[in-house]
Amino acid sequence: MYDIGRSKRAERSFSLDDVAIVPSRRTRGEEQVDLSWKIDAVQLEFPILAAPMDSIMSPATVIEVGRLGGLGVLNLEGLWTRYEDPEPILEELATCDPAESTARLQQVYSQPIRADLIRARMDEIRDAGVPVAGSLSPKNTQEFGEHVVASQPDFFVIRGTAVSAEHVSDVAEPLNLKQFIHQLDVPVIVGGCANYRTAMHLMRTGAAGVLVGFGGGAAHSSREVLGLEVPMATAISDVAEARRDYMDESGGRYVHVIADGSVGRSGDIAKAIACGADAVMVGAPLARATEAPGRGWHWGAEAWHESLPRGARVHFDQVGSLAEILVGPSHTSDGSMNLTGALRRAMAITGYTDVKSFQRIEIVVH
Repeated sequence: MYDIGRSKRAERSFSLDDVAIVPSRRTRGEEQVDLSWKIDAVQLEFPILAAPMDSIMSPATVIEVGRLGGLGVLNLEGLWTRYEDPEPILEELATCDPAESTARLQQVYSQPIRADLIRARMDEIRDAGVPVAGSLSPKNTQEFGEHVVASQPDFFVIRGTAVSAEHVSDVAEPLNLKQFIHQLDVPVIVGGCANYRTAMHLMRTGAAGVLVGFGGGAAHSSREVLGLEVPMATAISDVAEARRDYMDESGGRYVHVIADGSVGRSGDIAKAIACGADAVMVGAPLARATEAPGRGWHWGAEAWHESLPRGARVHFDQVGSLAEILVGPSHTSDGSMNLTGALRRAMAITGYTDVKSFQRIEIVVH
């Protein structure tokens, strides 16, 4: 603990940049490494989810991620559920003056969400034969949750900057996650959270997975606008401890821990799992794909908040296809491509053959 003046004490915390993986004495052949991940009844080829952000996930790119072996999550309160054809808007945003982009984002996202489009987009993904996952924020879950459930997804993702088991408000009916999730037959992934206590509350709701971090590319802007941030290495480790304690409390129920934030390169994926994550939700790496709807521009829901925008719309150079970024081959050396290949190599070098055992590897602080 650190004293901050005479009245405050604080713990030391660490980001993913602060830690490093330590190789063990044994190495493995890459062909021995198994990256598969099973959550609920769905078996995936690798533990990577594509974040529900309009700049990277359209129905087409969700389907492509699913075909490659991962899980794409569609933003069900984004452009694809507000407009029949959002492609002209995405094209306009790609050429929009950066100084005017926030105001324009607020305008285009002021269009109401349509329940019929939620069903249509989810049906389109299901018809392609890949896992179906859609995301709502907590504030829209009460209104549109029944339409998500009616579309029979494999996963319902409830994702926000900071999510609690029960939101209290004087102007809207509170969302009691424990009651809401208990009534569903659909597995729910919920977050984000940043500490042990919140994670325990979310796990007790019956969620299949808990998101750790803010996600949405908002870490930097949320720090500047709200004073909030999540040191991811510490947060993942704390939530992994909550996972273990909840298993004891519940008699063996396992809740998956999914890192969602500050994952910009392949090395961050390996470090997140080394800290205790079961899987990682990525956004920025996929904005570099040639198929990304944002045409190189990347933004989250925080960028178009109607009253307090706090997420930056940023630009990335496009480096290759979704397939090249996720499963290779890579023609760059900066960790922006072949994310699964890099994770496989990290595990082989350190002597681990599956993701679960890789969580036990030693890490050091720089």
